[in-house]
Amino acid sequence: MATVNKNLSDYDKNTIPNAKDFRFGIVVSEWNDNITEGLYKGAFDTLIENGVTEENILRWNVPGSYELIFGAKKMQQYNVDAVITIGSVIQGETKHFDFVCEAVSQGIKDLNVIHDVPVIFCVLTDMNMQQGIDRSGGIHGNKGTEAAVAAIKMAALNNL
Repeated sequence: MATVNKNLSDYDKNTIPNAKDFRFGIVVSEWNDNITEGLYKGAFDTLIENGVTEENILRWNVPGSYELIFGAKKMQQYNVDAVITIGSVIQGETKHFDFVCEAVSQGIKDLNVIHDVPVIFCVLTDMNMQQGIDRSGGIHGNKGTEAAVAAIKMAALNNL
């Protein structure tokens, strides 16, 4: 397990570029909202903590993780420096999990290859609900925090 002995919320603030002039888009899946709202809170709080103003954070909701790709593509057109996609897919009894996870990861990768605005992958792909809870503000910290740090770093890289 990648998060054993690692808290997703831990980062060295001294290594984060100045984000006060950046604008971020966050696209949030409504599916498994008990997980995605925790991830959003981690991302939002981290952006604010690193100098981003509330008016420079644009949030859109989409129905599920599959729709994150389209939401992120549209968000890239709104003068943002980076987009964070937040979702949660939990293994069920069918292959649906595999198809959604593959499509979302490939779709977000494609946006990064095709367009010039970085899109950050903050989609939990867990085997059960507890794993999602643990990674969205629980015992393993918050993957949303980690995604916001990545977004700031990628926005700075893109503005070199």
